[in-house]
Amino acid sequence: MEALERVSVETFKEAPKTPIVVVLDNIRSLHNVGAVFRTADAFSIQQIVLCGITATPPHKELRKTALGATESVSWEYANNTTEAIENLKQEGYVIVAAEQTKRSTFLQAYLPDPKQKYALVFGHEVNGVDQTVLDRCDAVVEIKQTGTKHSLNVSVSAGIVLWHFYRALGPQ
Repeated sequence: MEALERVSVETFKEAPKTPIVVVLDNIRSLHNVGAVFRTADAFSIQQIVLCGITATPPHKELRKTALGATESVSWEYANNTTEAIENLKQEGYVIVAAEQTKRSTFLQAYLPDPKQKYALVFGHEVNGVDQTVLDRCDAVVEIKQTGTKHSLNVSVSAGIVLWHFYRALGPQ
């Protein structure tokens, strides 16, 4: 850890965070949830909100991919995703879903405002972000794809979107 210049969990928890909350809307795969925790740790994300059927720590399968990030990243559980994002809106967060819709903006064209704080919503592996949640989002971003498959694994999508936002909002 020292050679890699990694901080302890205690130091990480006290360090400034990137003003992003990740909202996981009914993610069924524990491996995906764990991978998102690990990515959130890498980019010093403020918090993860686990909604609906999304598994919560501690869980053996989640721990496999999180590699300890469930201990460093702040998280909470919300039964209802819509209520969770409404609460975040009241706290001043801009709500942005990652989804393919008629109103989505390609990620590379969406420029996060460094003066704002964001809640980024990622949805179910098959059904995506629930429509009632999408209807309440301030924006929807889509990762441009040119292959024969027009979807990415949710944890991969989260990594790409979080990197884009981290570049604009994280420590410089």
